[in-house]
Amino acid sequence: MELELTDVTAQLAFGARLAAQLPSQCVIYLEGDLGTGKTTLTRGILRHLGHNGAVRSPTYTLLEPYPLARGALYHLDLYRLIDPEELEDLGLRDLLADDALWCIEWPERGAQQLPPADLTIQLTHHSAGRHLHLRGHTNVGMAVIAALAEMKT
Repeated sequence: MELELTDVTAQLAFGARLAAQLPSQCVIYLEGDLGTGKTTLTRGILRHLGHNGAVRSPTYTLLEPYPLARGALYHLDLYRLIDPEELEDLGLRDLLADDALWCIEWPERGAQQLPPADLTIQLTHHSAGRHLHLRGHTNVGMAVIAALAEMKT
């Protein structure tokens, strides 16, 4: 699925539409250069799911947990990760047992330490804003994309 989003407001709105289609457990890989809006998209998801507090990029902490009414969302930003083994120090293995949503920025830096993606969203700069390319890797991811496509028609 391909989308063009014109501004931050459109990214937040898409995050809300995406959140409305997500099951309680889903792993989303967010790929893209610095400044493409990976955290903005996560903020849109969290707002729709009822989180009203700050949503910052976990660039320095690597992980920000957000408890939600329907479980949790774990937001990882692995840009500064030096060695994928560092994820073990975050207690990632224990968190994987939770029924949770995962938004993982820079997943390629986590190597084999991360849960596999249900959905990958690649964000790129576009003259009018951002271009998003969504790929489903599991039945969960493909169902989310199908539901989003239904919303467009």
